[in-house]
Amino acid sequence: MKRVRSFLKKETVLSAATLLAVLSAFFVPPSAAYLSYIDWRVLGILLSLMLVMAGFQKNGLFDRIGTLLLGRTKNTLQLAGVLVFLCYFSSMAVTNDVALLTFVPFAMLTLQKCGQERLMIPVLVLQTIAANLGSMLTPIGNPQNLYLYSLAGMSAGEFIGFMLPYTAFSGVLLLVALLVFGGRGREPVAVVGGEADGGQLPLGKNIAYFVLFALSLLVVGRILPYNLVLAVVLLTVLVIDREVFFRVDYCLLLTFISFFVFIGNLGNIPAVRETFERLVAGRELGIGIAASQFISNVPAALMLSGFTEDYRALLLGVNFGGLGTLIASMASLISYKIYAHNYNGTKGRYLLWFTAANVLFLAALALAEAILGR
Repeated sequence: MKRVRSFLKKETVLSAATLLAVLSAFFVPPSAAYLSYIDWRVLGILLSLMLVMAGFQKNGLFDRIGTLLLGRTKNTLQLAGVLVFLCYFSSMAVTNDVALLTFVPFAMLTLQKCGQERLMIPVLVLQTIAANLGSMLTPIGNPQNLYLYSLAGMSAGEFIGFMLPYTAFSGVLLLVALLVFGGRGREPVAVVGGEADGGQLPLGKNIAYFVLFALSLLVVGRILPYNLVLAVVLLTVLVIDREVFFRVDYCLLLTFISFFVFIGNLGNIPAVRETFERLVAGRELGIGIAASQFISNVPAALMLSGFTEDYRALLLGVNFGGLGTLIASMASLISYKIYAHNYNGTKGRYLLWFTAANVLFLAALALAEAILGR
């Protein structure tokens, strides 16, 4: 029973999604039609990318890149800037979750070694915001992007072109925040490398993962079939690095499946479908932001997408909606849990900084959208 409670606490979103799927089955009895609810292509791409990114992470590529960049920093402003923009740029290619899992512990270790723990909270908060905002540029930056990109039928170029102004504006906001919160920016600092500096990276494995990543991008671009590339990824990882299979968040895939079933069943209940369509139509941006604050932006995207065809507005809503509360983006919980594990006594201060900064960034992006009116 203790294990069940622990699982429910750890995987609250999956548990809620599964419960909703089960409850909806009382109104729409299970049948073979359930299989048609599920977007297998999205799940296949997501699994391929998660395996590739877990491989890169396991084999030290991200740590090595971060260490090389930090070796060029001379003062606290540059130090904070590198740590924050590592998350911003890397999340565009490796997802916001992977960026934070990799670079938040890396930032904590670096700041401790440099004697700059006073910057810990502002840097980690900005890293979290940077990962959530940088990831919105590309279809593979986060799960909701991949899903809505597939659903909308946009090309990769169209997607990036649409999101570029907001992502670029976010980068400018991060620079401003660094200047304000980066501390005494000209204070000299010596970055100590540590373990990440030494040893050889497994070159053969990283080359293999680069090839698999390129193949996955070709699937995203609708050039190769997802099932063929998924089979290649699974077989390659099985042969060269099977431990990577234990580093993947399979609960995210199960969450997608549960929401697909729930949304599919709701769509087959006419009264419910019509009510949701009236509620969402023309309000995708605002409802996307609001729903994300309570159920996080990935479930919000999955749930609301069944009741609108304005996927671009919904895309903005759930990406902007990743800012705000701690659960607005599940990726934000990664930073919080890592910080609370190491600095439990000041986690309240972290939450205060986190909430204030997220509200400011969310307000600035909402204002930018009001001005651009896209």
